[in-house]
Amino acid sequence: MQRFDLIAPCHFGLEAMLKKEIIDLGYEITQVSDGRVTFAGDPDAVVRANIGLRTAERILIKVGSFTARTFEELFQGTKALPWEEFIPKDGKFWVKKASSVKSKLFSPSDIQSIMKKAMVDRLSDKYGIRRFEETGESFPVRVFLLKDEVTVALDTTGDSLHKRGYRKLEAKAPIAENLAAALLMLTPWKPGRILVDPFCGSGTFPIEAAMIAANIAPGMNRHFTAENWTHIITPDNWKDVREEAREDICMDIETDIQGYDIDPEVIEIARINAAKAGVDKLIHFQARGVADLSHRKKYGFIVTNPPYGERIGEQNELPALYRTLGDRYRELDSWSMYLITAYEKAEHDIGKKADKNRKIYNGMIKTYFYQYIGPKPPRRDNRND
Repeated sequence: MQRFDLIAPCHFGLEAMLKKEIIDLGYEITQVSDGRVTFAGDPDAVVRANIGLRTAERILIKVGSFTARTFEELFQGTKALPWEEFIPKDGKFWVKKASSVKSKLFSPSDIQSIMKKAMVDRLSDKYGIRRFEETGESFPVRVFLLKDEVTVALDTTGDSLHKRGYRKLEAKAPIAENLAAALLMLTPWKPGRILVDPFCGSGTFPIEAAMIAANIAPGMNRHFTAENWTHIITPDNWKDVREEAREDICMDIETDIQGYDIDPEVIEIARINAAKAGVDKLIHFQARGVADLSHRKKYGFIVTNPPYGERIGEQNELPALYRTLGDRYRELDSWSMYLITAYEKAEHDIGKKADKNRKIYNGMIKTYFYQYIGPKPPRRDNRND
């Protein structure tokens, strides 16, 4: 069976979580770099990674790598790659995205244009034709240049993996689904424990938590570009993995997952999204401001994405908002709190320094994941007296 080097990009700072997920799927990690994890796998791995990984951005098949300091070297290096092993005679192919860091070649449009010409030259020689109609399936290419080292890959995913398909409606400043899942996985929260998001917006944190609790594969209900690459991955492969994923779902679980927002219309959006994800029965949504945050149970978790002040006029409101969050958290004396924010004075206004602080890039925004770690609940004694 054909073997690939598979590349899974992710948010900067969350490589360890993605690495763990890939190992849990049963695949061997070959390299970890900033924002990317590379692993070895066959066509089945492409399917399982796309459907099952919660924290990845997409799954790429590495076509090859080479050094290029000039556009001529870029052309020749691209032409030397085995494109005919992937792209059929009628395939539609183009360089969808080019990124360059600390390389002599830095113009994305020039990189894309030269690589396309090189691919046409290679495939013309292999197929004996000079004109490509490109009426067949799509084969988008992504290229990364780092210190003149070029990595070329085919994108098997299409729309980013954070697009699970359930978030048809959005509130303002939503957090990406894969980032929310990764942050949840960074906490000690486990299904069955209390989880509250007091700024839930369109419901991403509660929905991702409920999907984890019910073991719902994040990519189970969406389409992927590589589904049409039937000469590489069979339709039965996709069908079998989806059937396995459906069989693994467990909705017969007890959860205490809650999402609050001060805006009733936003809460209605969250409810609709949860229903689309199939987890509305596992989450309690309520229109409630952070000043009313409370819970009668102990040892719960607050996991949230509070406002950053990215909109005009919001900055003046942030100190009072974070002070209120800090006040309510102190009343929940046995709880833990985890929040991601770009607000620089978060700890000061909360009134307590975080036990841990992790820098994470949310897109191009530098954010911090503040971790306030509460006491562990006492162990239950299950012995029969």
